[in-house]
Amino acid sequence: MALLKEYINSGNYLFRKRSFTPLALYILATLVILTDAGAILYQPDWLWSVLCLVVSLAGLTVRIMVVGTVPGGTSGRNTKGQLARTLNTRGIYSVVRHPLYLGNFLMWFGLILYVGHIWFWMVTALLYWIYYERIMFAEEDFLKQKFGEDFEQWAGQTPAFLPAFRKWKAPNHNFSVRKVIRREYRGLVAVIITFAYLNLLKSYATAGRPWPEPYWQLLLVVGLLLFITIRLIKKTTPWLDKPAKKE
Repeated sequence: MALLKEYINSGNYLFRKRSFTPLALYILATLVILTDAGAILYQPDWLWSVLCLVVSLAGLTVRIMVVGTVPGGTSGRNTKGQLARTLNTRGIYSVVRHPLYLGNFLMWFGLILYVGHIWFWMVTALLYWIYYERIMFAEEDFLKQKFGEDFEQWAGQTPAFLPAFRKWKAPNHNFSVRKVIRREYRGLVAVIITFAYLNLLKSYATAGRPWPEPYWQLLLVVGLLLFITIRLIKKTTPWLDKPAKKE
């Protein structure tokens, strides 16, 4: 029981601090690239960049499937504590219990792959699992306490992290484009900026060029323009704040 309580307490603590995870990955990736450039599997061609970007965008797609259909008060970005007004069991939650963390993993794994360092791949994937396993443990304890038998029944037939697509059940809520744009545009822009940053580091460490490849420069400009456009829409119009039907 003491170990169980320790897992729950550490998971709740890590849940509140999870917004710092990207910063830690930035620091680790920078150190790996600049201090061990000889071990970097640098692929300057666009194909490797596209493959890694696709992995990250697959993760963003999973997040979009969650955010676009869940009711308010669930699956949020809150960091103060666990929150769930209802138990999500349909849509993406009918095939996997923790789709947001699956999406986060794929988003970051695309970037981790792009670093091109085998040991970095292995270590960061292991650290991610150790970190988020405790968070998932704490979240499920919270849901069990709040929803009881309903949670037990859903958890008993839904895998935690690897989706079982045959179990798909249509969501109860219509897909909300507004909600997705409002909550996920920062994630898309962050992915683009991070890829461009990693490419700049790799170009400098392996070839002495202090700038990213032209295709990353172009995508970076597109990403920044997208960010500015959405910010202007949020500041000057109420469009993104209008809830869609059954949102």
